Amino acid sequence: MDLLLLDLVIVLAAARLFGALARRLGQPPVIGEIVAGILLGPTLLGPLIGDQLFGPEMRPPLQALANVGLVLFMFVVGLELDQKLVRGKGRIAVTVALGSTVVPFVLGCVLALAIAGEHVGGGRTLPFVLFMGAAMAATAFPVLARILTDRGMQRITLGGLALASAAVIDVLAWTVLAVVVGIAGAGEAEGQWKVLLALPYALVMFLVVKPLLARLVPAYEKAGRLTPGLLSLVLIGLIGSAWATEWMHVHFIFGAFVFGTVMPREGAERLNHEILERLEQLAVLLLLPMFFVVAGLNVNLRELDLSSLGTLAAILAVAIGGKLLGSYAAARTQRLPARQSWTLAALLNTRGLTEIVILTVGLQKGVLDDELYSLMVVMALVTTAMTGPLVRRLYPDRRVARDIADAERAALGVTAAHRVLVIVPEPPAEQAPLVGLATTLALSAPSASPASPASSSEVVLGHLRPYPAGRLEVGSGLSSELAELAETLHELETLAATVRERGSESRVVSRFSADVAGELPGLASGARPDLLVLPAGVPGYAGVRDGATCRVVTVAVPSPVSESVPIPESPSVSPSVFGQAGSGSEPGPVAVHHGSGGDAAAHVALTLATLWGRPLVVTGGNRASALAQRLARLGVEATSGPVPEGALVVAADTANAPEGAHLLVRAEQDPDPVDWTEAVSALRAPLPRP
Repeated sequence: MDLLLLDLVIVLAAARLFGALARRLGQPPVIGEIVAGILLGPTLLGPLIGDQLFGPEMRPPLQALANVGLVLFMFVVGLELDQKLVRGKGRIAVTVALGSTVVPFVLGCVLALAIAGEHVGGGRTLPFVLFMGAAMAATAFPVLARILTDRGMQRITLGGLALASAAVIDVLAWTVLAVVVGIAGAGEAEGQWKVLLALPYALVMFLVVKPLLARLVPAYEKAGRLTPGLLSLVLIGLIGSAWATEWMHVHFIFGAFVFGTVMPREGAERLNHEILERLEQLAVLLLLPMFFVVAGLNVNLRELDLSSLGTLAAILAVAIGGKLLGSYAAARTQRLPARQSWTLAALLNTRGLTEIVILTVGLQKGVLDDELYSLMVVMALVTTAMTGPLVRRLYPDRRVARDIADAERAALGVTAAHRVLVIVPEPPAEQAPLVGLATTLALSAPSASPASPASSSEVVLGHLRPYPAGRLEVGSGLSSELAELAETLHELETLAATVRERGSESRVVSRFSADVAGELPGLASGARPDLLVLPAGVPGYAGVRDGATCRVVTVAVPSPVSESVPIPESPSVSPSVFGQAGSGSEPGPVAVHHGSGGDAAAHVALTLATLWGRPLVVTGGNRASALAQRLARLGVEATSGPVPEGALVVAADTANAPEGAHLLVRAEQDPDPVDWTEAVSALRAPLPRP
């Protein structure tokens, strides 16, 4: 007894220490707890110390305590499984879940067939193959939820979709595992007929036990709190359900999980919250860390040789490649953007806690040997540890913050309009072509539609007027300056009226400024635009451009903005360049230099060419030719070749921007690759015309 108590002290202290260390490193605590178990086992301490502290006579009582913690935890997982997650995302979630399950499952089965001769006997090949497939297909729903919560991603659409997909994967994985355990147990003398009781058991749980548990709600409301009697009933039912599935050779984790799923939901929020408060403290703080440390004690990396490293490499390739490719391909079939698809795939690749539970079941049922169990635990640690850093790289904090802000605006009923800010230089009355360009780009946004244009796009006209030279005094011409400002506001409102006539909302932001160059960057950032249209020669141009995180379209007429070409002091956009009515010249095509600057410039050029009804010429080598051919296949009047005479020229805003470009485009921070099929389809939607 003294050795058991000492082992408990060592295990709990190591679990807390390494769990806290893992959290400080940005990893889930389960990583540290499993590593603690591995270090306490034969891998580090060796047979001399390890067998004295955690010898064969100590493993059964430690495993029993760990199993009790697992029963409580699986009940908590079933109770916290939000069945509303799939609602509204059913088709996408199910499709992604199937891709994330089927591909790694099939690859896992193929790998199992290749290594079965080294790890199992001939009579257990089928359960071994199915088990390896199920282990490869698993996703750790609780660990995934923790990763999303730590970054606030559960509040955005991508996080909700990841949770919904993981919930479906959980159901598929546990179902397959139940079949595998049933097959593995069917060879036992008493197990052949008991497994057949699994289906009647499930029917009884959902049709009989679930309505009976609903009576807990009025009893709880009558008592006003969770009484010991009510909690005792829940625990008796939980342990009884776990015993039933273990007796049927289906494993006790399924009984615990199913009992959690049949607990009442409607009107039982306070009851379930109090149950979770009571059980989570016992399970998460004491017994569950025991489970992970005991799982680590069974890992012996000392016995691995070079052939084991080859098997580990194959396991990692199948586990990671199958999950990432299966999830990504399924997400893309549902027209999710590439960045979101890769991020979703990386999230679903985490295995951690769920994987360790599955592997422990396989070890207990004799489906896995000690060597393969150790290798699979390493795979679980690697896939879980890589999730956080990979997701942070694929979906940076700036993107998460932007999505959260959009979600909060939507929750508050604030219109999520596509906002274009155009900086209007002096004199405003001559900037109709500039404002017309901004309006066209606003109306081309995917959310813009003629049915609800005011709620879909907005053009903000930003203008700062400098104070006159000298100090203004009463009676020294103040009324004259105010009259000039009023005239400027009238000109800006006239421009805003033309925007509204085309179907977009518009507003004016104009005021006196003592330092236009210094205040203009603040005006631009305060407007929080999705697109900034910026004349090259406005005061404070560099500060506005460098401070913007959105896409920036620099109007550089007639010269591009680069280190070798001076910026004009006060540009005026030529109406003939933009094909305005009454310009006296036939509008030419739109040309774009498509190279290493990304897709933003080509997307702007495609937008203008499509909405203005002009041909598009793409120049810049092989990439340009490939893009022109792709757009032509989509029905766009696009060719590749040199820039034609009289064309409006668009280029990427880089240090080597070509001379003669009229528009220079810099992509927003962390841009998504342009889906050209979707872009062309969106531009062909009917839009208001000037």
